[in-house]
Amino acid sequence: MYDFYQWVLSIGIVYFVLAIVIAYFLGNISPATIISKAARIDIRKKGSGNPGTTNVLRVIGPKAAAITLAIDIIKGVVAVLIGKYIGGETLAVICGLAVFIGHIWPIVFKFKGGKGIATGFGVLLTLNYVFALICLAIAAIGFVVSKRVSVGSLLSALSIPIIANYFMPDYVVLLSAMTVIIFVKHRSNIKRLIKGEEPKVSFKKEERNES
Repeated sequence: MYDFYQWVLSIGIVYFVLAIVIAYFLGNISPATIISKAARIDIRKKGSGNPGTTNVLRVIGPKAAAITLAIDIIKGVVAVLIGKYIGGETLAVICGLAVFIGHIWPIVFKFKGGKGIATGFGVLLTLNYVFALICLAIAAIGFVVSKRVSVGSLLSALSIPIIANYFMPDYVVLLSAMTVIIFVKHRSNIKRLIKGEEPKVSFKKEERNES
């Protein structure tokens, strides 16, 4: 029987905890907030109020959104690599979940963060790139058909447990937590989708309610 405690001891409790803490605080880095402040805008008070790529796209523009997306993905990549270097695949997955949670509930921003899609993609990309690309393809199909980022995000999140069961069966429970969290963070989008009020994406600067 797998002994989690013995595994932690083999890594070193200090290193185990340190890796998770670093991953969490990496998630706290908010490029959307930093970029918007540079543009003399508080992204948390504009558009949907969400400090994420889609809101930056609507409020500031494509270039700022691309930078936001890239940094959010890189956070996930770096956190997983730290975990993998210190404790192998299991700690890599745990650190991936930690950076994801840190992005969504950042202590430095009073636990008000983004919705985790880009950072989650960075996590999956580093854990198993085929897994990540399948999720990306599902998200792209959902977006192209609906013209709504939230639809693609939710469909992709819903597929995580299914794909994880095939590519990373030992970590289905941990990775499925990402699905649950994404759905919780998208509850306002889900309500708007049900009512037919969820706006479509525009690549022009505009302040509208979206994810």
